[in-house]
Amino acid sequence: MEVVNDNQCSWINDLNPRSNFQILSYNLNGEWLIIGAGYTGLSAARKLGQLYPNQKIILADAQLAGEGASSRNSGYLVDTTLNDGFNSNKELENYKKKADIYKLGIEAVKRFIKEHQVDCDWNECGKYFASSKEEDKKILENFSDTLFKLGFEHNLLSNKDLKKRLGTNFYNIALHTKGGILLHPGKLVRAMVDTLPENVSLYENSSLLNWKKVNDTIICNFKNGSVKTKKIIFATNGFLKSLGIKKSYNFPLTLTASMTRSLTEKEFKSIGEPNEWGVLPVRPMGATIRMTKDKRILIRNTAEVHNPYKMSKSDLNKRSINQKIGIKKRFPQLPDDIIKSTWSGIVSRTRNSSQIFEKIDDNIFAAGCYNGSGIGVGTLFGEQIAIKASNENSMEIKTIEAIKKPTKLPPETILNLGIQLKLFFERIRAKSEI
Repeated sequence: MEVVNDNQCSWINDLNPRSNFQILSYNLNGEWLIIGAGYTGLSAARKLGQLYPNQKIILADAQLAGEGASSRNSGYLVDTTLNDGFNSNKELENYKKKADIYKLGIEAVKRFIKEHQVDCDWNECGKYFASSKEEDKKILENFSDTLFKLGFEHNLLSNKDLKKRLGTNFYNIALHTKGGILLHPGKLVRAMVDTLPENVSLYENSSLLNWKKVNDTIICNFKNGSVKTKKIIFATNGFLKSLGIKKSYNFPLTLTASMTRSLTEKEFKSIGEPNEWGVLPVRPMGATIRMTKDKRILIRNTAEVHNPYKMSKSDLNKRSINQKIGIKKRFPQLPDDIIKSTWSGIVSRTRNSSQIFEKIDDNIFAAGCYNGSGIGVGTLFGEQIAIKASNENSMEIKTIEAIKKPTKLPPETILNLGIQLKLFFERIRAKSEI
């Protein structure tokens, strides 16, 4: 598994470039090995470092730590979701179980931020589920009923209120939930890299080629070296399948996003000088869009089956056309050349929108498949899979393991066709919402 680093993502480019990283270029032995240094892997390493200060913990990633999906998402720390997968969540009990996990995820991130005094542009402003289609009002009213039964503070808004709050008259109906948080994903995950315990050795740009278990030892071969370990945690999320982990239960999707430069004072005034906000679509293939703290607009309105390892610059440019259209629909007064960068990222999906959190074999553990809610859930699952791998238990683990397990996928040819057809029809349904 070899992933290419690129410099297309605005969140990453906001940070100072890192030069103090090391590549795994020799043979190592350690008590623990974690594959994947995103929110999950970093949180697992941090927890293991606390639990076993005298043991050697090795953390390896195929690219620079935290610069995969953890830095490339839209920066929503969610408390509730409307479209969390291909199957709608109609059962109240199951929805509550997922909401309980989202709550624990928010608490896990809050603890980390408080302990390490992290500045990640944290904003408890909530989020909007919005649509330009009046007929989507019924969907939001049903969602409102679910949230009311579960005690989530929220309110329905019409075009007039949304124009004041968002600076655009594009949306005609929305539901605002107060528990969601907006943040800078690059700053958060960089803080997790910078605060790793001293007994964690981080190796980056180090691709895992293959692995096997021999008796009680796990042997992992990398491009320029190898690791022998007693226990291993796979935390590669969208790349779990490529490493043979639960490959019949998860699949990756490639998403593409763009971000503008900061708006000028004149441009910002022209849209009413709104406070920071975030919108999620009512229809699954609609646009996710944010107004950031520093007056930039982020938009994500594509999802597809694509080579997960790399998207070329020419392919990104083609996707950015959709993003420019989406911005102009909402803010026609802004200039055509306002987009500064476009990037791709990977999300991991399961058939029934459940997450992976389990013991795969003796001394082999895996966590991932967050279905688009990886900031909080990934942080939580990383901490808790470390506890589970230590043969311990917790209230959080009991909550996590109370949800349904991922269901098995059909054969790959049927799966790919099904995903492509599903995305195609969802694109048609959400055509006006890009």
